[in-house]
Amino acid sequence: MAVRQALGRGLQLGRALLLRFAAKPGPVSGLGKPGPAAAWGRGERPGRAAGPRAQPGPLGLPLPDRYRFFRQSVAGLAARIQRQFAVRARGGAGPCGRAVFLAFGLGLGLIEEKQAEGRRAASACQEIQAIFTQKSKLVSDPLDTRCWQGFRLEDYLIGQSIGKGCSAAVYEATVPTLPQHLEKAKCVGLLRKGPDVLPKGADGERAPAFPFAIKMMWNISAGSSSEAILSTMSQELVPASRVALDGEYGGVTYRRSRGGPKKLAPHPNIIRVLRAFTSSVPLLPGALADYPDVLPPRLHPEGLGHSRTLFLVMKNYPCTLRQYLQEHTPSPRLATMMTLQLLEGVDHLVQQGIAHRDLKSDNILVELDSDSCPWLVISDFGCCLADERIGLQLPFTSWYVDLGGNGSLMAPEVSTALPGPRAVIDFSKADTWAVGAIAYEIFGLANPFYGQGRAHLESRSYQEAQLPEMPKSVPPDARQLVRSLLQRETSKRPSARVAANVLHLSLWGEHLLALKNLKLDKMIGWLLQQSAATLLADRLVEKSCVATKLQMLFLANLECEALCQAALLLRSWRAAL
Repeated sequence: MAVRQALGRGLQLGRALLLRFAAKPGPVSGLGKPGPAAAWGRGERPGRAAGPRAQPGPLGLPLPDRYRFFRQSVAGLAARIQRQFAVRARGGAGPCGRAVFLAFGLGLGLIEEKQAEGRRAASACQEIQAIFTQKSKLVSDPLDTRCWQGFRLEDYLIGQSIGKGCSAAVYEATVPTLPQHLEKAKCVGLLRKGPDVLPKGADGERAPAFPFAIKMMWNISAGSSSEAILSTMSQELVPASRVALDGEYGGVTYRRSRGGPKKLAPHPNIIRVLRAFTSSVPLLPGALADYPDVLPPRLHPEGLGHSRTLFLVMKNYPCTLRQYLQEHTPSPRLATMMTLQLLEGVDHLVQQGIAHRDLKSDNILVELDSDSCPWLVISDFGCCLADERIGLQLPFTSWYVDLGGNGSLMAPEVSTALPGPRAVIDFSKADTWAVGAIAYEIFGLANPFYGQGRAHLESRSYQEAQLPEMPKSVPPDARQLVRSLLQRETSKRPSARVAANVLHLSLWGEHLLALKNLKLDKMIGWLLQQSAATLLADRLVEKSCVATKLQMLFLANLECEALCQAALLLRSWRAAL
């Protein structure tokens, strides 16, 4: 009995070391049961930050600096204790002492085995991620042609107005590069100096088609020099492509300037600015009626605008998310996939150190695939935080600091912040909160943070219990996630990556979540199956459907720790039902 107790005591010591040193930094201590519920994700992926790489622990979780020695020496420590046990056994130590040394050595050996399992899982995830990162790269620039550059306003045929906001007007546009376009332009007398404005045809339809959109910024305070315009409106250029500014004088200097805004890497759920240039402000259709005050005096006597401004050329999308939802009611599964797309886009912004700060259904564009399924794209970066020097931690020293554009969907940590000498606002989960509010619109309900009356909530003062209940038709996992995204405390709110993984697992991983004992080898096996099925679906269909593109994004952003957090979160929700 004494030997059994000693063995038990030794194994407890080994397990205590595992919990104390290996599981403390992360939110899980294994896949069987949840660990401390401290953080579901901080918005930045481990191992991607600058500086020394953290040493991985079990499940690939990073160990704090003060525990780095532990992983490196645990195997040697186990072997040394076992050798000491052998010496003591030969020296005639008591059975209890021998049992403690043996069990303690076995416990440390189990820790090393668990760490090796975690390293194998992390390695498998990295290999899958590398394959789909290459597969999910965007197609080449549609305007990057040998015969046409598109860096001047005169290169375009401009159609009718698409819309206008508080700082710009957007027009549909095309390029007269194809023979049929040239013939059409000649027929309507458009080949002349200056931007060509293409009127509606006799049948009421616009011809030729307009694959592009031109955004004309309103320039009231930036002056008329290209350098001043690019500097003042630099946030609009964050999603610009690599060649967008190649034709603009001073563009190279702008890109090489230090301390300027970050440049956003391409992502399928984020708008891409294909061309950016400055030009004289033209008199476009509807200008005198829609925005006369921002026109230059040469076009309108009472106008306050400067003679030159910034123009952005982008892909022309059929409608905004608000317009789409006014005419369509997506099914619960389709609405889940739409919310997932927003989380994928926000996660990409966070990993790039950028906060959009103006997410709303008017700034989200929609295009439809061959099956009429919507693909969402985040646009309008005029209010974004993209500073190389501060990242997502904005010093809030006075009320004059710009906090973003949309006050109604401003996260609680932003709307309740008070300025001070050392005050800092963390924007790493602010856009994630806004996605939670927009999800109400996607699932067919009124946004609780819009409007007036008793149902209206304010981000400064609302409580989670006041959030409207979603209908039973909404999947339970999606209902739980939306409430989690709208948690007031950022520490209780999942990161965009973990939240996206929750929906991925809910959509595609039902068999995996149904397992009683969810272990790493089972998860890796499921990931390999998903990888094979996704590659096959992508090859069989000429143009990937929304579901296939989402699965490719999931596998391209695969990380063992974030996936384990999402799995444990889902299982805890389901266990509570």
